[in-house]
Amino acid sequence: MEAVAVAAALGFLLLTAAGGSAGDEAREAAAVKELLARLLGPGPAAAFSVSVERALAAESGLDTYRLSGGGVGARVRVLGSTGVAAAAGLHRYLRDFCGCHVAWSGSQLRLPQPLPAVPEELTEATPNRYRYYQNVCTQSYSFVWWDWARWEQEIDWMALNGINLALAWSGQEAIWQRVYLALGLTQTEIDEYFTGPAFLAWGRMGNLHTWSGPLPPSWHLKQLYLQHRILDRMRSFGMIPVLPAFAGHVPKALTRVFPQINITQMGSWGHFNCSYSCSFLLAPEDPLFPIVGSLFLRELTKEFGTDHIYGADTFNEMQPPSSEPSYLAAATATVYQAMIAVDPDAIWLLQGWLFQHQPEFWGPAQVGAVLGAVPRGRLLVLDLFAESQPVYVRTASFQGQPFIWCMLHNFGGNHGLFGALESVNRGPTAARLFPNSTMVGTGMAPEGIGQNEVVYALMAELGWRKDPVADLGAWVTGFAARRYGVSHGAAEAAWRLLLRSVYNCSGEGCSGHNRSPLVRRPSLQMATAVWYNRSDVLEAWRLLLAATPTLATSPAFCHDLVDVTRQAVQELVSLYYEEARTAYLNKELVPLMRAGGVLAYELLPALDKVLASDSHFLLGSWLERARVAAVSETEARFYEQNSRCQLTLWGPEGNILDYANKQLAGLVADYYAPRWRLFMETLVESLVRGIPFQQHQFDKNAFQLEQTFVLSTRRYPSQPQGDTVDLAKKLFLKYYPRWVAGAL
Repeated sequence: MEAVAVAAALGFLLLTAAGGSAGDEAREAAAVKELLARLLGPGPAAAFSVSVERALAAESGLDTYRLSGGGVGARVRVLGSTGVAAAAGLHRYLRDFCGCHVAWSGSQLRLPQPLPAVPEELTEATPNRYRYYQNVCTQSYSFVWWDWARWEQEIDWMALNGINLALAWSGQEAIWQRVYLALGLTQTEIDEYFTGPAFLAWGRMGNLHTWSGPLPPSWHLKQLYLQHRILDRMRSFGMIPVLPAFAGHVPKALTRVFPQINITQMGSWGHFNCSYSCSFLLAPEDPLFPIVGSLFLRELTKEFGTDHIYGADTFNEMQPPSSEPSYLAAATATVYQAMIAVDPDAIWLLQGWLFQHQPEFWGPAQVGAVLGAVPRGRLLVLDLFAESQPVYVRTASFQGQPFIWCMLHNFGGNHGLFGALESVNRGPTAARLFPNSTMVGTGMAPEGIGQNEVVYALMAELGWRKDPVADLGAWVTGFAARRYGVSHGAAEAAWRLLLRSVYNCSGEGCSGHNRSPLVRRPSLQMATAVWYNRSDVLEAWRLLLAATPTLATSPAFCHDLVDVTRQAVQELVSLYYEEARTAYLNKELVPLMRAGGVLAYELLPALDKVLASDSHFLLGSWLERARVAAVSETEARFYEQNSRCQLTLWGPEGNILDYANKQLAGLVADYYAPRWRLFMETLVESLVRGIPFQQHQFDKNAFQLEQTFVLSTRRYPSQPQGDTVDLAKKLFLKYYPRWVAGAL
């Protein structure tokens, strides 16, 4: 059977099992009309006619939209086979016919009048069944403090970008609390088990327990309410929400109630000791396993309903207790059996990260044991990091199980310009054409969002394309024109430079995890190499500043100017660090003081001021979202500390230090800059006193600074301050000439 036919057959199997065509056409059309009114306002929205008809996809069975009409006195007609398809068609019209841009950082929606006509009726069908969105970690790195207003914006963004499959994992701890109480645990035991809000993603995957908890009772109530609204809105568009299922991890306290149960304590995770990790895994043969699994899923679906796709990850970044295929097959089959005991139509969505993360453990026999333990078509695998390290290639397309080609792109929600756009552009087509391919969709699975929007714009578009974009240079030029609402030569040239540099990472070493010295605890062994020519970033900075007379009124342009200025400063920090390190190793005090002084006392404070000029780069906003989620001042302080810890120490002892680093105004000034000042002062003292630099002692002193920041209650502005263009120009005029002259 040809590759495309195999994928289509599996797609239809999943389509049937998931009840993908269920739902009310009128309700989905109404949801898209309401989205349109929120996006454009009621007046402009009246110029569009939106309808949903399943019959549009009768031939292919795949989401399809049709555009027609427009022009003088005529409404634009948008027809979709689902609400999501109609929303994607609407987005296509706004993007390609009106030059509009929808983005996290703010949309550019200036409509031409009259609305342009669609010259010929345009019908487009997606090449695959699914367009997936989210990573389990996104729930903690980006969504954790969101209210309904912010969720509404995100679901609108999802619909416009054609997303029809997404995690919906809020509120599950409230369901688990009911299950644990029914099993005989005390409220105290339950409270001791759950992590704090900012770390729930890793509690849900069994990596952590207890750390930074407990969850207040109000948390459960608010998350239940939020989950109902999220599900209602997602379903109104015809999206398929993925609910959680039981993966096998249980609280240790369960052994008090059932002392004879067969459990295995897993190894530690993320440099945490067993006070917070080393989770307990229920043996697949234990009779309590199906009881716990069915209790949870029954209570969950009773509360929230179901769309029959469930996520569970038993061995995420944790080595199984046995490599025997028989054990791995039993552990996998038991999770699935607990699902179908409650929902006979259940499909298991599995993050394929485990196969990529520990390839030395997951050999062909081990991978085969997992993939073969679930009936074919009932396990849907996310090839999570396919743009860099695709697993489908070395597993014969997941041995016949359907998979979704995912772009992971971002780790920890870090800031930092990064992308592998060429790999992203060509990857889905290559996977679709792979021999006997079982690919059934594309996906975006970042750990954190709100960064590098060009990457996500491309990936979302590829979900509707059968072939790669032919000319990425032309594509990114059009992206810039739509984003800013006007074509500008200098801005577009800047974007082409970024495309060939920061967005042109290639090979297995590409990872969207910012390891710049700026956001790392300093040492004398820091890596500063990058995969691109730094001069491209500095030149793009110059070109964006040259465009300010025309584009400074565009909020998206000002956001990008801050982001590129931030990146330029990041490059300069690396260069000044190299100078300071060389001076120290050569025992040259004056050059050390000069380079160290510029880095710690000039560059970083100037960066903080630039970041403070844009609402998307404020620590104050980040922390305020956490505080607003609380119902008391005590809760507000608790949530704020959760948030501060995740951004920095990520554990009681800096266990995953700076993994979730961000470049935010306030965080640079009060966390990164003091650490760099301490480092440079320690190096100077070392030379003056003639004593060796002791990294271990510096780490202890730095930890005191880091911990002080986490425990601080200082409030930060949640509104931007200062003029972005003016601040960026001052930085540029001070440092760009030095860079050109080679005299930093």
